[in-house]
Amino acid sequence: MWLLSLLAATSLVVLANASQDESKGRPHELLIYRDQHSAECTFASLKTVQGYRELATYGNLGNEALSDVEERLRFVQQHRDEAWLQLLQFCGPEDSWNFPVLTDIKRSVLLDYGGTTEQDAFAVPEPVRGFFPLEFELEPLVKSGHSSNRVDLIFFADGYTRDERDKFIEDAYRLAMDISSNQTFYTVKPLLNFWAAFTPSVESGVGTDGKPKDTPFGLYRDGTELRGVYYAKPEIARAACFYFEDKCDYPVLMGNDPLYGGLGGEFTHELGHSIIDVGEEYDGGPDYFGVNAHHNISEPIPWAHWFTNASRARHQHEDGADADVRVERSVMPMQAYPWTMLNTSEPWSITFNSSGAYSRHLVRFSLSGLPEAEELKVEIDGEELGWTPRVDIGVDRWHYDIHRDAALSAGAHEVKFTLVNGDREGIAQLCSVEVLEFGNEAEFISAPGYHGVFPTFSDVNETTYRPTNEDCLMRIVTTPNFCKVCLEGLWLALLRRVDLIDDMHASCIRKGREWTRRIELDLVPLGQFRKEPVDVKESYSIVWMKDGQMLEQFTDEKTVEIADGDAAGVYTAHVQYLTEEVRVDKAGLTKSQREYRVAGSCDDLE
Repeated sequence: MWLLSLLAATSLVVLANASQDESKGRPHELLIYRDQHSAECTFASLKTVQGYRELATYGNLGNEALSDVEERLRFVQQHRDEAWLQLLQFCGPEDSWNFPVLTDIKRSVLLDYGGTTEQDAFAVPEPVRGFFPLEFELEPLVKSGHSSNRVDLIFFADGYTRDERDKFIEDAYRLAMDISSNQTFYTVKPLLNFWAAFTPSVESGVGTDGKPKDTPFGLYRDGTELRGVYYAKPEIARAACFYFEDKCDYPVLMGNDPLYGGLGGEFTHELGHSIIDVGEEYDGGPDYFGVNAHHNISEPIPWAHWFTNASRARHQHEDGADADVRVERSVMPMQAYPWTMLNTSEPWSITFNSSGAYSRHLVRFSLSGLPEAEELKVEIDGEELGWTPRVDIGVDRWHYDIHRDAALSAGAHEVKFTLVNGDREGIAQLCSVEVLEFGNEAEFISAPGYHGVFPTFSDVNETTYRPTNEDCLMRIVTTPNFCKVCLEGLWLALLRRVDLIDDMHASCIRKGREWTRRIELDLVPLGQFRKEPVDVKESYSIVWMKDGQMLEQFTDEKTVEIADGDAAGVYTAHVQYLTEEVRVDKAGLTKSQREYRVAGSCDDLE
């Protein structure tokens, strides 16, 4: 464990020494946060980062809307000056800056503000208006390798007082183990590191009604409803991650609150968005993009290599014309997000129309504050659905599906929620409700594990397509797994940042009177070298070459040993990771190679 003092200010440029990795040609990442409407910059950071394994990932990596107001621009450049020029291009000259800027190298141009090359922090362009000192205690939770060749997640404490430090470490460790040792991320665990960064809060817990508590990052709920958790001090969170350098690829602000809004399936769902870079799969969302979304059914389906039954990929339109793919037949006649408190005086209800053309339907809803079934009556057209709360859910939010193997008649229908227990008023809340209709099993395959083309309906009822029915965490947060398409996307996203070869080194060993030269690979522990076996078929393929000639006797070995007298030459190791979880790797991310030149003899090294 170690302590780090973090200084952040309302108008501050914070500088740190350039790392030794600068000489290794590592790329430089520029992040610019700005107002979407005025294009005014609000925060920026520029630092060296671990390499990207695709040349195409350099340059402008696009804009990401973080809220209705703020967006983030991301650039990765091989040369720092190129990134700095982009900062000037988008945010104007330095003397106009009135927002925090973090950079890991001292620039002489900043001396214009009266600073010296020895200063670590100074104001631009006016005196610092306030510092917020934070001391972080960093502790490893799950560590698989050096951060320079891993993807690192840090859990930052918020709402944990000094007396609750051990509780935070326990919460963070439990979540890290749930992610890495259970179903969701367990096969990619050797590519990940998890850390806990503790700093004490003055107040315990998460704020409500839009009011943050006295905590480092100011986490709060917008109201009392159990939905998203927001943070009031984004500049502090960004600066904290910046200072941990390679140890912070993905910051996770952990609020001291046991209820829905960031942990469990909801957290891993959001982590899927961040790491895989995909949009939603559930209905009623605004953003559908990435490996799990397709917009034009007349174009090739990007996950066709995962189709369960390729022969079913073709079908005919109703007019008899050939279509390229078969789309599972379903429709969403109703969806609503009431976020309403229920009361006994008046039920909450909604009406919708059905075409009557579908064989089955599903009523899906989410509730909070209702631990017992007899406290709430849920009906469709006056018929009770017989919902059952999740065991031990308490007052937390949960999602419920009522499948009904019967057709809805053509015409109007009503879904109604009636609170029975008046003691639950002020607590019981209806969060969301929707109705989906499906064709029969020949028209809509609902079998678990089936990968095909399923329609998804957005908040404006536009249709996109996803790979599975309900088999993906990105669609249902109560599902523990990614679908095969998203899991493949997870592997490729991580392998863009992680090289399969950690290191390649040589040594001399004496066998009797003779020297032997040993050349050894340090690999990310996957395949036959994995420390904890998984129920997935996987292996490393390793091919050794010396001066362009294959060394067949060392195939699939991590180590080459050759008599010292014959050792001089250039050794190349070609490594490929083979796993049934990746079927298409166009960028060659599951491959790596490394060279080592042996010159002289072992006697020369003594």
